[in-house]
Amino acid sequence: MCGRTACSLGADNLRRACAYRDRRGRRRQPEWIRAERYRPSYNKGPQSSGPVLLSRRHLQQDADSSERVLMDMRWGLVPSWFKKDDPSKMQFNTSNCRSDTMLKKSSYKGALLKGKRCVVLADGFYEWQQQGGGKQPYFIYFPQSKDAADEGKEGDEEWRGWRLLTMAGIFDCWEPPAGGEMLYTYTIITVDASKDVSFIHHRHVRVGGVAAGQMPAILDGDEAIRKWLDFAEVPTQEAVKLIQPTENIVFHPVSTFVNSVRNNAPECLAPIELGAKKEVKATPSSKVMLGWLKNSQEGSPQKNENDLPRWTSQFIHSPSPKKTSADILQQWLGKEGEPAAKKHKA
Repeated sequence: MCGRTACSLGADNLRRACAYRDRRGRRRQPEWIRAERYRPSYNKGPQSSGPVLLSRRHLQQDADSSERVLMDMRWGLVPSWFKKDDPSKMQFNTSNCRSDTMLKKSSYKGALLKGKRCVVLADGFYEWQQQGGGKQPYFIYFPQSKDAADEGKEGDEEWRGWRLLTMAGIFDCWEPPAGGEMLYTYTIITVDASKDVSFIHHRHVRVGGVAAGQMPAILDGDEAIRKWLDFAEVPTQEAVKLIQPTENIVFHPVSTFVNSVRNNAPECLAPIELGAKKEVKATPSSKVMLGWLKNSQEGSPQKNENDLPRWTSQFIHSPSPKKTSADILQQWLGKEGEPAAKKHKA
């Protein structure tokens, strides 16, 4: 399952990170729709809002279906046919949608057959491993390129920041029966956990009280993203073939600080050493980070976009780097040389 994510990039950098090439090969950045509603977070849970990519044609009928826009939507799909006046009165959880039943369940089937496909964006997602003494959280994300160590700047041809995790989703639009503003919501499609992540799931991890042997359906590469979003050119039966487990992920253990969704800070995804005291090592860089956190976040979980940590890597339009335990995030914390992204070995 996927019950918690992080997306810490500010609105402008998120737009840069989602650059793509249109049908004519022109490099473009998706336009934000209601960008003022977006709030970066290191710890997003269901019912919070998060950034998604979708085809502009969903909002403008004469638009090119390959053109992408960014939109902040609420996590937890509310079907367009829901009749009650309050979405919170729904009797079932729609934050995740199993791939093997998404064309059977009425909550998702209608939206999916209408082409309401989206890509949910995140730095990565969290999973919890059940252990004798409790649950150990892990942060799971795309491998990051080691050769992209320099921070990208506005106007650069290529995004040189953190490679965002791109998860397949379904969205819908609900209108209150009594009238009012339309509510856009989404669900994350899940698939059977890959071999790498099954190391965590094998111990009967439970997320949000639900037994989990599933992980998000990750779209690895811009071609997969293009096909998933372009509903006018790629029919549903063809698009669903993209929904497969991926092995192109890495992970590292993080502090139980992330367990509370109220905690919204870089500590949520900072690597820790298992077996040691579960807190971030006091290195020079992590002291600077924690000092920044104390000064910029006291009294409020929101942070200025320019104050957010700058991650370094490549984004989706570049070929996927080979899997490696080298962790750019670890380097940023001043722990270069210590393995953070750990793989299970049989």
